[in-house]
Amino acid sequence: MLSENLKHFRKAKGLSQEELAIKLHIVRQTVSKWEKGLSVPDSGMLIRLAEALDTSVTELLGETAGSESSSDESAELKAIAAKLELLNEQFAARCERQRKLWRAVFVLLGAAALLVLLYQLIEWFSYQAAMERIWADMTIIGGNDGPTNILCGSTLVQTGTWVLSVAAAIIAGIGIYKTRKK
Repeated sequence: MLSENLKHFRKAKGLSQEELAIKLHIVRQTVSKWEKGLSVPDSGMLIRLAEALDTSVTELLGETAGSESSSDESAELKAIAAKLELLNEQFAARCERQRKLWRAVFVLLGAAALLVLLYQLIEWFSYQAAMERIWADMTIIGGNDGPTNILCGSTLVQTGTWVLSVAAAIIAGIGIYKTRKK
């Protein structure tokens, strides 16, 4: 049923197996297996398949396109196909909610990482400005031209924070890219 309908709608659309596979981001052999009845697409792929062929999941799963069957069998197949289409729509909605949730998590992670990096950058610039003021007043230790100044300090820049912030920003960027709507 699905195998014949898939082949029928693909040919009616004027697509080769390769062209359909490219549209769905899969390999041609997968389309071939579906058309031979050796495997079936999962529910998410079934929705994408129906969209690529400009048809509904019900028609893909329904009675064989172009064939005649008894009315009882036809009504039963249509009922099953309608239930499957409803389940597929619910699955697609759940996947979309999960995609949006993960995207929000990655956006928040990226924003937090950028804020930490901005804070570290401001801290670094203020440290550099303070060092400029200190260097102007510094003398050589043991010199006889006035009091001896000893400078003890740190860079205030914590390398670990920089590394973690940059890594978090990169991870967030990748996550945002991967969770975009396709």
